[in-house]
Amino acid sequence: MHNYLTQEAINKLKEEIEYRKVVLRYKILEDVKEARAHGDLSENFEYKAAKRERGKNESRIRYLERMIRTATIIEDKTSIDEVGIGKTITLRFIEDDEVEEYHLVTTVEVDPLKNIISIESPLGKAIYGHKAGDEIKIQSLNGEYTVRIEKIAITEGKDI
Repeated sequence: MHNYLTQEAINKLKEEIEYRKVVLRYKILEDVKEARAHGDLSENFEYKAAKRERGKNESRIRYLERMIRTATIIEDKTSIDEVGIGKTITLRFIEDDEVEEYHLVTTVEVDPLKNIISIESPLGKAIYGHKAGDEIKIQSLNGEYTVRIEKIAITEGKDI
């Protein structure tokens, strides 16, 4: 599986890996040592919890490294008035006459609960490259629906 990531997103992943390897790994190792010093390991909850944390950290490091290794680096070549990565898009759902705002990002930055969607999502793919005023039909598991792009704003660099 390839993830579509910008160079900026890859740099953020590398920063997280570095933090996990240098800072977090050392802290967890100290926690394991301290818990081991408490005696009987078969009934030592702190030791088991510290080992579990070490496993989670190492698993996350491997996951991030694999994500970088398999990533397809993309560059957003959309113009300022087109839907693209790092932009906030106001959409009107025609059938419901509801308006919602979405932030379009790469795979690793997704948070659907905050309407931060990936360019790989069905909605993201459908609206990518379109301009304000365009109406797009989108296929979903629940059928087809239509959205109109009301507004496009640049949000790059903002903390969303």
